[in-house]
Amino acid sequence: MSEKLIGAAIFGQSGGPTAVINASAYGVIRAALDAEEITKVYGAEHGIKGVLDDRLFVMDEEDPEELRLLLHTPSSALGSCRYKMADPEVDDTDYKRILEIFKKYNVRYFFYNGGNDSMDTCNKISRFMESADYECRVMGVPKTIDNDLYGTDHCPGFASAAKYIATSCMEINKDARVYDNGMITIVEIMGRHAGWLAGSAALATEFGSGPDLIYLPEVDFDMDKFLSDVEKIYKKNGKVLVAVSEGIHYADGSFVSEAKTSATDGFGHAQLGGLASMLAEIVKERTGAKVRGIELSLLQRCGAHLASETDIEEACASGMEAVRQAVSGVTGKMVAFQRETIDGDYHCKLVLIPLTDVANYEKKVPLEWINDEHNGLKHEFIDYVLPLIQGEPKLPLEHSLPRYARLKKVLAK
Repeated sequence: MSEKLIGAAIFGQSGGPTAVINASAYGVIRAALDAEEITKVYGAEHGIKGVLDDRLFVMDEEDPEELRLLLHTPSSALGSCRYKMADPEVDDTDYKRILEIFKKYNVRYFFYNGGNDSMDTCNKISRFMESADYECRVMGVPKTIDNDLYGTDHCPGFASAAKYIATSCMEINKDARVYDNGMITIVEIMGRHAGWLAGSAALATEFGSGPDLIYLPEVDFDMDKFLSDVEKIYKKNGKVLVAVSEGIHYADGSFVSEAKTSATDGFGHAQLGGLASMLAEIVKERTGAKVRGIELSLLQRCGAHLASETDIEEACASGMEAVRQAVSGVTGKMVAFQRETIDGDYHCKLVLIPLTDVANYEKKVPLEWINDEHNGLKHEFIDYVLPLIQGEPKLPLEHSLPRYARLKKVLAK
């Protein structure tokens, strides 16, 4: 046990929102408020940009019940950002400013909740604080619906998005088969380089009402093969439901989406979209069938009404564990999930991995879980995802509508 480090804590959220990112926030904030070593708890407005701009909310002044409602509040309650920091060896301007803010508020604990790029930010801050001889324990809390963080079995946010996608595909499949005329429906699902989300549509198929074909970015896309797959099923059944990851690409690495160069996010990644509509036009021209393209878009990442209780519990637990480990002396690590099977049942064990290992690496769907035709998933994928989506949360309601947290967001002075 390390010597007690007394000081304030900052928590920030980064990257895309999820249905359970605020459950992680609650885990960190609640545990930090209860820790005797932590004198004050601040929430950064819009992630690391809130630190740089000295926009910190005093979480000590929030109503405990409103904080508890974060467990069932989707999206990023404190605000998020996509801000890529330069390596401190190249440009240390931002880091000097962060150190200035840390000293101003006597911040000795920093918790950052995000995905690959956020863990990179976390790692850079940890390294700089060490080089500046300023003792501050820095911990990463995982978050991404993409489920592509290296070193963890799965990520908070993924399971709830997977449950939403599977449920939506089941509903779309029912709707698409109502009429006696032919119909081809193409559903576009998020996932730039990793196909975990699109693969989750296989859950719908497993239970009798899902896509006939699923295409992931882990394997090269062949347009002729795709059209042949669709035509074969259409001629046989008169109805086809297809799920495609937004990041499917040709053998040369170029995205199939015509929107691939339309914009980039703050980290320089292509902003994809419009794939379903583009494929729908191509399929319509080829088959003459009625074709509908559907883009789930933002709906899939903040569907708290279809959240997984398992996901909520694990997200909260990861935040609490980050605080527990930090006050015990740990720094420069991310909380990760290790899957265990005990007496045939799924269990999740919390472990720590170095930020240097996780930053900027992507975990993809194993190729052996994709079928030989590259248009569907094997049962190993179902076995992986199914335990994660279990449980229905008891959502707080007000007038039969969701009751989300209403934070006061009192700025620190």
